[in-house]
Amino acid sequence: MRPFGNWRRAATSLKPMLRFLTAGESHGPALVVTVEGLPAGLPVTVEDLGVDLARRRLGYGRGPRQRFEVDKIEIIGGVRHGRTLGSPVAVLIHNTEWSRSDKWHEEMKAAPGETKDPLTKPRPGHADLPGMQKYGFTDARDVLERASARETAARVVAGSLAKLLLSHIGVQIVSHVIQIGDARVTSGRRPLPSELNEVDASEVRCLDQSAEREMIAAIKSAAAEGDSLGGIIEVLGYGIPVGLGSHVHWDRKIDALLAAAIMSIQAVKGVEIGDAFEVAGRRGSNAHDAISWDATNNEYVRGSTLAGGTEGGITNGELLVVRAAMKPLATLNRPTLGTVDVVTKEETVSFKERTDVTAVPALGVVGEAMVALVVAAEAQRKFGGDSLSEFVRNAVNAKPSL
Repeated sequence: MRPFGNWRRAATSLKPMLRFLTAGESHGPALVVTVEGLPAGLPVTVEDLGVDLARRRLGYGRGPRQRFEVDKIEIIGGVRHGRTLGSPVAVLIHNTEWSRSDKWHEEMKAAPGETKDPLTKPRPGHADLPGMQKYGFTDARDVLERASARETAARVVAGSLAKLLLSHIGVQIVSHVIQIGDARVTSGRRPLPSELNEVDASEVRCLDQSAEREMIAAIKSAAAEGDSLGGIIEVLGYGIPVGLGSHVHWDRKIDALLAAAIMSIQAVKGVEIGDAFEVAGRRGSNAHDAISWDATNNEYVRGSTLAGGTEGGITNGELLVVRAAMKPLATLNRPTLGTVDVVTKEETVSFKERTDVTAVPALGVVGEAMVALVVAAEAQRKFGGDSLSEFVRNAVNAKPSL
């Protein structure tokens, strides 16, 4: 019996942490997301998952698609009577545009056939040309449909599940916009979880009213010229436990996990943890968060967030601060970017798909999802638990002893 017991212990240690996969194309019939590793007993409803999807469609500068693209959600596995079963949770997000348009039925059908209107003029800055070269395609639609940021709707659903789990151990994830174009927040004010509705009420998801006006003006100016704008969002994690991540391996460091998750979002080209880029220009004596002891709460505290809530690849219990820089969108309403037709090799301008002027406000919601997924996965790695009650019990009893 001893070998069997050893095998069981080894197998248990290999239990996967929270992870997810998405599938589907931008103009296909649906997106699907499968989330594995959620404990049993987590309360979940379709309405819970729809909240952040609606927030993802917010923001001044979004295209007309967002006004009629209502996300119809269907939970097709892993949930029974409003609670997770411990098995993979599968969610279908129906594409209402596909269901209303014969064009997309024909363009995106799975049955054998071919398109009548191939896209042969790839857009600079998009996945079009490198994807076509990688897979040997001559139609950019074979690439852009999957590369589209529409895929982030599935990520947001996965992130909503992660947020629901984290809420049971007191963790809350919020975001706000700090820059669009050259308009930037100067107040340094960070929203509390209780202020999230106020953030979402802003047309650009920004609490600084002066910066908000400048951002809207910048968007209007770019829109009038058929151009696009990028910007920067900040994701904040409140109530993050001490000890998520690890210093012992490069791929266990919480900073590395967060950076990879954020950089995987479409059009994101930069990530910052805390005040990394500003701190890089300081001397060490003015670049770190001093530690003190809070005798009232029996815990170590830091008086600043320069490190963004992580030290040595491990969360330190302070506010988690993650920023993402999004480049201006590669699809323009008035195409002016030079390109080459992949068939004729003639110089031309890139083709146009319907687009937004900016998607920075939506990026904040997607960023929340990705941060929540990383934090939830590491929380499960640390606390374990096959059921929600076991997970919560382990988290409550895991207070640092030092």
